[in-house]
Amino acid sequence: LGGAKAGQRVLIHGGTSGIGTTALMLCREFGIEAFATAGSPEKCAAISKLGGQPINYREEDFAKIIAEKTADQGVHVILDIMGGSYLNGNISALAMDGRLVMLGFLGGARANDIDLLAILGKRAVVTGSLLRARTAAEKAAIAGQLQEHVWPALSAGRCLPIIDKVYPLADAAQAHARMEGGDHIGKIVLQVA
Repeated sequence: LGGAKAGQRVLIHGGTSGIGTTALMLCREFGIEAFATAGSPEKCAAISKLGGQPINYREEDFAKIIAEKTADQGVHVILDIMGGSYLNGNISALAMDGRLVMLGFLGGARANDIDLLAILGKRAVVTGSLLRARTAAEKAAIAGQLQEHVWPALSAGRCLPIIDKVYPLADAAQAHARMEGGDHIGKIVLQVA
């Protein structure tokens, strides 16, 4: 949905999540300049290792940092897991004709005091996606694109998933506690067998 291309800039919120680490690796693979938010020095270091430019959202305003680092040009695509609480900052950080892709609502599903003029002025596209609501044909098309564009990088070992920790299924409560604690980098896996 974001349509990021080589030479463009992307902002990834939650840069050390499973989605975030994968997006960072794919940006590196395809020549896309990536910025990513995280909330600790350790997570910011992980973003740097993955080729992204970290922004510690606890210490910095991500929209101001994007403006500084892009000479007020903004980013072409934003992958957002935060939702409402980040909407105005995201619009501010977008480039002209930028695309904001909503993937989650950790910061709330509603936004107040939205500057619609900023969206119009940037000709911004605000969209979202849930995979489970798609038809089988749409899912097949996505799988085909992944096989064509992403699988070669996976097969070569350049974009392998980052696994934070593996828990036996019996320890699912501990896995959830780790996820809720927010200290993980990458995916938390439950081992079924």
